[in-house]
Amino acid sequence: MNLLIADDDPLFRVMLAGITRKWGFEPTVTGDGVEALKLLQQDFPPRLLLIDWEMPRLNGLELCKRVRLMPGNDPPYIILLTSRNDSSDVAIGLDAGANDYVRKPFEPVEFKARLQVGRRMLDLQTEAIAARAQLVHQAKHDALTGLPNRRAIMNAFEREIDRAGRQQIPLAVGMCDIDHFKKINDTHGHLVGDAVLHEVAQRINSTLRSYDNCGRYGGEEFLILVNSEEEEAKEVFERLRQAVSACPIVVGDVSCLVTISCGVTVLGGEIRDNNTILAAADSALYQAKNNGRNRIVFLQEASLPSKSDSLDAIGHAL
Repeated sequence: MNLLIADDDPLFRVMLAGITRKWGFEPTVTGDGVEALKLLQQDFPPRLLLIDWEMPRLNGLELCKRVRLMPGNDPPYIILLTSRNDSSDVAIGLDAGANDYVRKPFEPVEFKARLQVGRRMLDLQTEAIAARAQLVHQAKHDALTGLPNRRAIMNAFEREIDRAGRQQIPLAVGMCDIDHFKKINDTHGHLVGDAVLHEVAQRINSTLRSYDNCGRYGGEEFLILVNSEEEEAKEVFERLRQAVSACPIVVGDVSCLVTISCGVTVLGGEIRDNNTILAAADSALYQAKNNGRNRIVFLQEASLPSKSDSLDAIGHAL
């Protein structure tokens, strides 16, 4: 583990670097609080800090305070070194942001133990951050497909609709559905159906560009948001249609040739109700299904459903 040693005594710095290196640490040394702060502002700085209280320009106490004001969710572990013996100094140092306090001269056994405590605390902090990130990911992603779940893709939908209206930019909203998916489940079983659903999701997602969005809307339906004019959006949706149907999906000894149908409506920066937009894409999807499946249908502005039709389409989709 990287260890930052900040102490203005050159002999003490050399001694600290030598002994901590024997204990398995990788020390970086500086004799100045200002230089120590600069090191901590670089990419991938040390997370275990050994800071002397008395230093020129910026002492250890002030350095602790400034470190604690730095942004980030992975704060360093700070051990403050000092020759002060008054117990009130311990409280002052801890209140400034230090995690631990070691008096000079120190006993090597105790000093090593305190460094090991710091290492363990940082390891636990890393595990906690990773666990929290995993929980956040699970809350936003569909477990089966790995795509953003319904809540996440609907949040993205609302953001993109708002951005399209605010910046007067085009947005293609597509509802895509796996053709004859019930037949796949009924013929081969739900385990094969799950594998097909996962693979279709991966093929769609790998075809889209980094600034497009795709999520599982429900069942075998996907909501896709493409930031493009209609002609370019047609190319994007056609590519993903071909990516799904290009080759069979093989699950064990079962081979399924799978296709999708997509209904798309394109916003040109005009303000439209979100439910109406979804209903328009859903209406275009049903047209694609009725016209033979394995195709993309773009709903023209003149073909937008009425308010009552929109509510009926949304109810059917749900």
